Amino acid sequence: MEIFLDAFEGPLDLLLYLIRKQNIDILDIPVAEITRQYMGYVELMKSVRLELAAEYLVMAAMLAEIKSRMLLPRAVVAEEEEGDPRAELIRRLQEYERFKTAAEDLDRLSRVGRDIVVPRLEAPQAKVRKVLPQVLLEEVLLSMAEVMRRNDLFESHQISRETLSTRERMTEVLERLKGQGFVPFATLFGAAEGKLGVVVTFMAVLELVKESLVELVQNEPFAPIHVRVRAE
Repeated sequence: MEIFLDAFEGPLDLLLYLIRKQNIDILDIPVAEITRQYMGYVELMKSVRLELAAEYLVMAAMLAEIKSRMLLPRAVVAEEEEGDPRAELIRRLQEYERFKTAAEDLDRLSRVGRDIVVPRLEAPQAKVRKVLPQVLLEEVLLSMAEVMRRNDLFESHQISRETLSTRERMTEVLERLKGQGFVPFATLFGAAEGKLGVVVTFMAVLELVKESLVELVQNEPFAPIHVRVRAE
């Protein structure tokens, strides 16, 4: 389950991803909406019983404080003295973005001839195929958080539940995908089984991806995620 913890490098990385994904201006962050999305990720981590790093919880408290300060009515004089409650968060995000961008630029520098030796072999004639964008783990996690949020709207009390097996759910997912081509990721989850069913299905999909039995695809970055049986 370390795959969850490795998705983001920290709370600022998660916030920056949410901001970039929605093309939000860092200088004008909609705190209420960003806080809702951030807490959705935190609740997802809690749902699969993973221990959150303390820094994620500190950031959650900071966002809640900023949100409450922006909702409280303030006198004009007090507002001028205190300034924008988001100022410190914006400063930290801008500084983190500068370092992250610099690291990404360095990572894109060519390693051929420095760290990598490329062998040259005569390749057989190959068919041209469309290369789909890589599905980022961050997007899978956020898509899962959205499924969990929708599931809460339909959740009802149940007297008893059948024991759900990840291995059995993997078989069920494979059967559903056979002959279907591309299946929307969100349609694999049903509200009838509650949060437990959603989590078991999600873990089953991750295991299938790990075992190279299925693959996650997108037509373009940030587009809806689809699942299909991996071609032989």
